[in-house]
Amino acid sequence: MGTWRCELPSEQLTWSGGTYDLFGFHRSHGLVRGDILRTYSEESLARLQKVRSDAIETGSGFKLDAEIQGPDIGKRWIRIFATVERQNGESIRLFGIKQDITEERTVFEHMRHLAEHDVMTGLANRTQFQVQLAKICGPSGSGGALMLIDLDEFKEINDTLGHGAGDECLIEFTRRLSTICQCADLIARIGGDEFAVLFGPATDRHTIERVAQRLADAAKAPMNYSGSVFNVSASVGVAFAEGETPTALFTKADHALYAAKAIGGDSFQGWNDVVLDVVASG
Repeated sequence: MGTWRCELPSEQLTWSGGTYDLFGFHRSHGLVRGDILRTYSEESLARLQKVRSDAIETGSGFKLDAEIQGPDIGKRWIRIFATVERQNGESIRLFGIKQDITEERTVFEHMRHLAEHDVMTGLANRTQFQVQLAKICGPSGSGGALMLIDLDEFKEINDTLGHGAGDECLIEFTRRLSTICQCADLIARIGGDEFAVLFGPATDRHTIERVAQRLADAAKAPMNYSGSVFNVSASVGVAFAEGETPTALFTKADHALYAAKAIGGDSFQGWNDVVLDVVASG
């Protein structure tokens, strides 16, 4: 932690020793504001410039968390507290404290990761999935596609080989899923053996259908646990966002998934295929 002061409009800086240490500068280092600004990440610099400009204009102070980087400090997060001194209605000086919050930020990011991700597989969890699903749906959504995957024989694995084998099955399938779905915007585990994949509008229908078939094929590859070799298969359902609500899109993909299960699993179905089958049978 250290104190700082900036005279206006000359931008002359005065730092305490702690602020020098925070930025990894030697005490003999000349304080040139342009050099200091280059230590900020692009996003943090943009936010700093905005809140600083507003503070000088209005005379109100600010607090800002920012990321900095330097050869002697690596990446570091700091918290800036600023007060504005005014004279005759004009801002003449900024001063305050800068504090290292790298450890606090690391703990925060870890807690956020736990809140948004499945502990076993490391994939996004259902909460994060629902947030991202909403972004592709509705009249103002970005569009895209939802793919749902369900492992066909997972219960039998748990019943015959135990939950350890079931856990290894989920972890191994996650590896295969992550490898095949590298073009996806989000991969999530939304239930025991249920997975969801979201694709953005830039991924075309042919690519998504090819990914679905590759997933069905990859799931069948043998799995190993404590010397036992076993097999599962996967059913895949796909639906494309067309301005409907998240619930409606999920329902369409879910119907497609269970249509794949109804024909014996180990396959994929698209929502449009299900609709065409219903029309044909009617």
